[in-house]
Amino acid sequence: MPNRPRIALYQPDIAGNTGAILRLGACLGLAVDIVEPAGFDHSDRALKRAGMDYLEIAALTRHIDFARFDAWRRGEGRRLVLFTTRGDLPYTGFAFAEGDVLLFGRESAGVPDHVHERSDARLLIPMPGGGRSLNLAMAAAMAAGEAVRQLRGKTTPDVPTASGGQKLRGMPSSE
Repeated sequence: MPNRPRIALYQPDIAGNTGAILRLGACLGLAVDIVEPAGFDHSDRALKRAGMDYLEIAALTRHIDFARFDAWRRGEGRRLVLFTTRGDLPYTGFAFAEGDVLLFGRESAGVPDHVHERSDARLLIPMPGGGRSLNLAMAAAMAAGEAVRQLRGKTTPDVPTASGGQKLRGMPSSE
């Protein structure tokens, strides 16, 4: 997965959200980075329950703090794409690139200003219904789905569409 986008979580608070995101990463073939400290122990039951047996195949990297995470991603030449309610561009209007790191802040507090400043882009998921924020796992799924859609055929395997009677990968056959 060297050139694939990655999902990164900044000091996540809720084990269940992190487990769901690890499952998402495993299913989409995207690695997940956790910037410590997390608000839960990695042996937490909620993490295991949400991640189910997908935790065994998830590509997880833990970083001891933001400085080390940032040094790693800069050394890899990866852009840091922050998803934030303070974003200045809707995520669907952004051109994702191979190797982008999609960063999501803490459920309780987002990310501090110094993380905003280190980000290469600050994206917003519009909420025309007037909500304050989305669940972290939902936001990560929307963002990862858009990045994978845009990069289809570049860094992600082409998955045939349902048109023409082709079977979708991961979907049960009607045969």
